[in-house]
Amino acid sequence: MSDEADTIVHLVRHGEVENPHGVLYGRIPGYHLSADGRVMAKAAANFLAGRDVIVLRSSPLERAQETAEPIAAQFGLPVETDDRLIEPWNHFEGLTFGVGDGSLRRPRHWMQLWNPFRPSWGEPYGEVAARMRVAMADAAATVRGHEAALVSHQLPIWVARRSVEGRKLWHDPRRRQCALGSVTTFSYRGGEIVGVSYAEPAGAGRGQVAGA
Repeated sequence: MSDEADTIVHLVRHGEVENPHGVLYGRIPGYHLSADGRVMAKAAANFLAGRDVIVLRSSPLERAQETAEPIAAQFGLPVETDDRLIEPWNHFEGLTFGVGDGSLRRPRHWMQLWNPFRPSWGEPYGEVAARMRVAMADAAATVRGHEAALVSHQLPIWVARRSVEGRKLWHDPRRRQCALGSVTTFSYRGGEIVGVSYAEPAGAGRGQVAGA
């Protein structure tokens, strides 16, 4: 296929997670898709049906791997694990986060909040965006002239998009356009990103919880 043909990389956010205690689970193992999350994963797979996806990669975390399963079935592809797609590390993993009975009531955590622009409580936005951009470029080079689907998490997908669009990486987490089961699509031409689009196959506005 010609080098001038568009190459497409889809970033798929995983579906809803079973999390009855409302903790920030981050990279903690053992958090799986809920029943609704599996429906969201199937909706994402159906959205991609008929596309020219020839490579499927996923974050190593269970919720991403499980979201990749119906996409793998849709295209008859193996799920390749890519550690660059993982959720950022976070000081508050395993804790609830809030001013009620959450971790913000405990002064020992306050020192982690001094710099929201980096941020001081977790993996720097710049580092997250950089590893995501490398993972995306690697996938684009692998499927040149075709399409790849990469299953990741809300924050990595959002900062990757902000990086591509030339926006500041720090942001209000409540304003992220990256719902559960959503698909953010990047079009490459000649190795450069020339377009970005966004879709919510599972339903508009579902899963606008920060993180995950």
